[in-house]
Amino acid sequence: MRVTEDGDRLNNYASEPKAYAAEPMTETQKKTYIAVGVGSLVLLAGMVAIATFVS
Repeated sequence: MRVTEDGDRLNNYASEPKAYAAEPMTETQKKTYIAVGVGSLVLLAGMVAIATFVS
């Protein structure tokens, strides 16, 4: 999308989104992150074990 100013001059600078402060994670989100991390590690360890066993 091209943005022009007065006099049909091209404005090459992107419009900046409004900034907002991040909210701290809730306990549920923290537990979910931990569960996903543990699940990922178990999956990775299983894949390495299978690859080692097969080769």
